[in-house]
Amino acid sequence: MYKNILVPVDGSPTGERGLVEAIGLARALGSRIRLVHIVNEMILASPDGVAVNIGPLLEALRASGRQVLDAADRAVRAAGIETDNVLVEEIGNQAGPAILQQAKEWPAELIVCGTHGRRGMRRIVLGSDAEYIVRQATIPVMLIRSAEGVR
Repeated sequence: MYKNILVPVDGSPTGERGLVEAIGLARALGSRIRLVHIVNEMILASPDGVAVNIGPLLEALRASGRQVLDAADRAVRAAGIETDNVLVEEIGNQAGPAILQQAKEWPAELIVCGTHGRRGMRRIVLGSDAEYIVRQATIPVMLIRSAEGVR
């Protein structure tokens, strides 16, 4: 039914719940999982035009993303499911379009994602990535809510 399941991971509890659900589906259906982490934090420029070296910050974001992917990859492999993972940089952009691009390129047949990740002010300013994915996806999307439900 769904041989290729794309799972965006961000290290949040809700993202972890999405991963657990995707692992259960993949095990039942004999599917593969592609894990995707989007490095897309907003980097603010100085209003007075002072140059800032963002190299160390970007390296820290990449390292954090790699840790999230590695932990998710270990969980999927421990369940005996074929997996690979992708780290995508979209600095200052929404994660939703990058996730849909990954789904198209792979090609995924299902996207499983949490409804509330770690996005802070970006969610307030730009909207929910999960909402964007649901509205724009051309393939089925399974949304997993947080353990607490709506926040």
